[in-house]
Amino acid sequence: MKRKSRAFVFPVFQLISSCLCIACASSTSGQGQLPKASRSETRFVNPVFEPILADPTVLRDPVSGAFYAYGTQDDWGDGAGSRLVPVLKSSDLTEWKLVGSAFESKPSWKKRGGIWAPEAVYDNGKYFLYYAFSIWDDPNPGIGVATSDKPEGPFQDHGKLFDSKSIDVPNSIDPFMWAENGQKYLFWGSFNDGPKQGTYGVPLREDGIQITDEDDKFKIAAGDLEAVIIHKRNNYYYFIGSRGSCCEGVNSTYHMVVGRSNNLKGPYLDKEGRNLKERGNGTLLLQANERFVGVGHGSRIMTDDADEDWILYHGIDVEKGKVAGGASRRMLFLDKIDWADDWPVIKGDTPSVVAQHKPYFKQ
Repeated sequence: MKRKSRAFVFPVFQLISSCLCIACASSTSGQGQLPKASRSETRFVNPVFEPILADPTVLRDPVSGAFYAYGTQDDWGDGAGSRLVPVLKSSDLTEWKLVGSAFESKPSWKKRGGIWAPEAVYDNGKYFLYYAFSIWDDPNPGIGVATSDKPEGPFQDHGKLFDSKSIDVPNSIDPFMWAENGQKYLFWGSFNDGPKQGTYGVPLREDGIQITDEDDKFKIAAGDLEAVIIHKRNNYYYFIGSRGSCCEGVNSTYHMVVGRSNNLKGPYLDKEGRNLKERGNGTLLLQANERFVGVGHGSRIMTDDADEDWILYHGIDVEKGKVAGGASRRMLFLDKIDWADDWPVIKGDTPSVVAQHKPYFKQ
């Protein structure tokens, strides 16, 4: 989630009937969007939730099998005020229902700020929510962690993991947690052009609510990227990050790029072999189209029961850029990820605007 305004940038699925496809293709918008009311049980159309679920994180609850999505604190302009991390629930990643807010009150370890860019994970019977605590252009934002016995919360805050001053990384927001071989890591980072800018990782202690030491951090990407996602497939680790402006309504230039590495700690290189630790590098994964802009800050990649991969992210309709209160109307989107030569690909490099089959999950 950008803090400064900058210029830039799981069986067989039924086929939809041929007459419906023809009607879709002849849409007056020229985009071929299928009206939501016409969705079949095996198809969906973006966006999958509105008005807002910014900076989404998604987990599949191993207890119930349901999916839960969490987003940045925002006022949706509906009279309910600013929701302290809205929580959505779904059975298939396409039909979402608001079930509440993760926090009953704002954490107290920082005097001012919003709860941004949560990261939800499940571990050993507990639900963890890592979050950024910041104001716009904050000189000392930080990252905290909370836990709950239930995915919908409420979450109990455990306080600050670190802030920018203590970890010595400017604009320390946008957490992402990764675990393997018994070791947990927290990745984070956002836009900055100072000498210590960038996306970093640091080991977590076994409890998941403390880091090992500030000096254990390592850098994997430059400060023109944020909202890190790590994904492992075959012999590669993938870094997906967002670049551009996230929150300027229809003028937002957010988009996503990717690099890969044979090692979790990097170096992460794009298709041209350029290191993501240098500004401007990265292979395009997703960008705006004529209908949707500001597309980025994705969730971790979700694999359905048909072994297909999916990613959720936020984006903005060019005809509905902001809600009544002035917040950017960052809706929730879902798209399928294909793989070509061990690189992730989203069809057309843009958000889908036509009906596509839903992810398959065993009920």
